Amino acid sequence: MNRVLLTKEGHVARVTLNRPEVLNAMDLPMHEELAGIWDDLEADEQIRAVVLTGAGDRAFSVGQDLNERARRDAAGTLASSFGSRNQPGWPRLTERFGFSKPVVARVDGYALGGGFELALACDLIVASRRSVFGLPEVRLGLVPGAGGVFRLIRQLPQKQAMGYLLTGRRLSAATALDFGLVNDVVPASRLDQCVDGWVGDLVAAAPLSVRAIKEAALRSVDLPLPDAFTATYPWEERRRASADAVEGPRAFAEKRPPNWSGR
Repeated sequence: MNRVLLTKEGHVARVTLNRPEVLNAMDLPMHEELAGIWDDLEADEQIRAVVLTGAGDRAFSVGQDLNERARRDAAGTLASSFGSRNQPGWPRLTERFGFSKPVVARVDGYALGGGFELALACDLIVASRRSVFGLPEVRLGLVPGAGGVFRLIRQLPQKQAMGYLLTGRRLSAATALDFGLVNDVVPASRLDQCVDGWVGDLVAAAPLSVRAIKEAALRSVDLPLPDAFTATYPWEERRRASADAVEGPRAFAEKRPPNWSGR
């Protein structure tokens, strides 16, 4: 059985972590499969948005497969730390900083440890009300090495981030929404409808504009504002010279929907 499922329909790809029997815990073979999928989706010009989710209705993912980790520890494998360099699947989405397509995390159930880190690496998060988020690594003698330490301190007020990082406490979906960590929280019965609404808006947008804005927003977040304005953004250079940059204003003037080519 494939550990990751990939489907494509029109301009949308759906990636499903497919180990529901262990709450979609991620082992090394899963990371290898995911790496190939991210490569494929980056190269596929037909794909304009990606939905990432977990199989079943209990978990998005509970993170690292700790049974596999225990076996590797027993075999004398060096303990991992921050990042995944030199490990299967590198660069993983949590370190694939140049991935240009918008990724929506569809979370239903537990998003813990590496699962929460994976969701934090997505551009949008849509969660069911029963979803639960957390980084329990501190209670396991580990660290949130897939970016949880670095992203949570950037995405929450400092004291709140430190509280969750240093205690392993969990956040309800409602609390995550209050903090702005997720975009929407809805009943599980409406989760797909809500995700599809966001995806529809992403696909309706000009694809090169989406990529240019994503790149500029993420690359400039730590720059002084004057430097952000003068930095070079490759996707913006492509957008400026594209047919779509002309098509948008022309379609507006002609009172018709734009016909995006992505070129």
